[in-house]
Amino acid sequence: MSHERLKGNVIRYDSRTLIVTELHSRKHYLCDMPGRFKKLGIKPLVGDVVEFIPTGDDTGRVENILNRRNELKRPRIANVDQIVLVTCLEEPGVPFYILDRFLVLAEYSGLPTIIAVNKVDLLKSRRALLDLYHTYGEYYNIIEVSAKTGYNIDLLREVFKGKISTMAGMSGVGKSSLLNALNPGLKLKTSDISKKLDRGRHTTTRVELLEFDFGGYVADTPGFASLELPEIEPEELKNYFRDLRVHSGYCSFSDCVHVDEPGCYVKELVETGDIPTTRYESYRKIYEELQEKHKEKKRWK
Repeated sequence: MSHERLKGNVIRYDSRTLIVTELHSRKHYLCDMPGRFKKLGIKPLVGDVVEFIPTGDDTGRVENILNRRNELKRPRIANVDQIVLVTCLEEPGVPFYILDRFLVLAEYSGLPTIIAVNKVDLLKSRRALLDLYHTYGEYYNIIEVSAKTGYNIDLLREVFKGKISTMAGMSGVGKSSLLNALNPGLKLKTSDISKKLDRGRHTTTRVELLEFDFGGYVADTPGFASLELPEIEPEELKNYFRDLRVHSGYCSFSDCVHVDEPGCYVKELVETGDIPTTRYESYRKIYEELQEKHKEKKRWK
């Protein structure tokens, strides 16, 4: 057996064993980790790039974990390239406020975000779409898709191709349907390996990377479905609203939080319609929620 080190992506991790996909052949290896990693307190994450030595036809031993480009806390995943935020305007019609909460989480992660509007085949008119473009189109790439009819699925495939992505969105917006449309019968090619891993199946919070036939991975995890806000100071919130952030420098006060201050340029733009009212209302609502959390925290100290 060759002792040459190979590189691969960790697509699944169960207590002591990992499934690693070799970067070039995309062959799957069931790898273990030497005890020294545990002694040093080093734990791999799904998405990690590792160096490993094959120890059998489909087994290996991890020798090194390469430096991470980034790391998400929820879901716990490394080296993510982008977030694809799936929403709907019909069945269900997702309120812009929910979309705004997801976008705050996406901005907080610092990752590029694409908005995929699914079920466009159900729209009776384009009015709702025009509202969406008016509100988000200047700051986010928006793709209209339909998992049912296949509309723009090729375009969405290009978005996912060759990248590690995570999907976000309310339940019911069709994330699974989109994945099946992108890659019919999407399944991990680990029939033999998964039998060996059955022992670790009791965990429900396991993160897994699903592999696209056309290249690239998507995180199969419910982690990003939670809308719980991260630990953001109320005055920092404006930094996670792109449309507010770009205009913040024109306010009379450099520390303006766009709520009650005089000479607030952002509020002027809301009045003229240049910043949509729905966005500003979302901002105020989330700002007040963060203030409450902040006060609660102080009370317990």
